[in-house]
Amino acid sequence: MASKLVQLQSKACQASKFVAKHGNSYYKQLLEQNKQYIQEPATIEKCSELSKQLLYTRLASIPGRYETFWKEVDYAKNLLKNRANLKVEDAGIAALFGIECFAWFCAGEIVGRGFTFTGYYP
Repeated sequence: MASKLVQLQSKACQASKFVAKHGNSYYKQLLEQNKQYIQEPATIEKCSELSKQLLYTRLASIPGRYETFWKEVDYAKNLLKNRANLKVEDAGIAALFGIECFAWFCAGEIVGRGFTFTGYYP
């Protein structure tokens, strides 16, 4: 076990050195490849305009999301009505989805408590 820890530490050290050596060039290359998305100059007005565009674009997508939500609900109702035709795969996927939702709930609770497992801070 100790040898595995030493190996892991060695790999982490190598990765850290690699990032320190090549990280800046990768960052510059990334910005150069995506310069069409960068707004120059980055003024408060331009940032405000972009945030409003994002907000109203998201608001405009609500009707489509609402419609999709009800299609999913209808699909789930149909599955419940036809339980006899339900495959093990579908039941497994539903169980995994439920477990994932519960895991995200637990993670949110832990974060909300300030990363403690026992209770909230006074």
